Amino acid sequence: MEVYIPSFRYEESDLERGYTVFKIEVLMNGRKHFVEKRYSEFHALHKKLKKCIKTPEIPSKHVRNWVPKVLEQRRQGLETYLQAVILENEELPKLFLDFLNVRHLPSLPKAESCGSFDETESEESSKLSHQPVLLFLRDPYVLPAASDFPNVVIEGVLHGIFYPHLQPRK
Repeated sequence: MEVYIPSFRYEESDLERGYTVFKIEVLMNGRKHFVEKRYSEFHALHKKLKKCIKTPEIPSKHVRNWVPKVLEQRRQGLETYLQAVILENEELPKLFLDFLNVRHLPSLPKAESCGSFDETESEESSKLSHQPVLLFLRDPYVLPAASDFPNVVIEGVLHGIFYPHLQPRK
């Protein structure tokens, strides 16, 4: 897994004072996706990670001025922080993977011991969502039928998959 923070932007809000959003680029298994997080979310992650793994230093929570140079230093510091967590831990905690919106297997030992980033998340949501839909024990076209009666289920399924535009036999 590779993680970068290529950019940040300032977000203005009517409800609260403006804040900076960091764009995180995640490369895993040949796929790339982006996640946007505020510093407060990094800080919350850091507090939870400290309870179950050795964590690197995180950039200071307090920044005196919001000039681009200072924000660029914070961006670099957060990028280094994420990369250090990945580098220093053989198995990444589930809450770290949740933070990066990365799907994971629930059987990771450290993932189990750390809990999830969202404590209300159900265990079902962490399981892989795909399952086989159709399984043939033998190729129905190669081997002869076991009896003289046609297998209506296999014929119907094959007909539905390969010839959905045709009407069923009568």
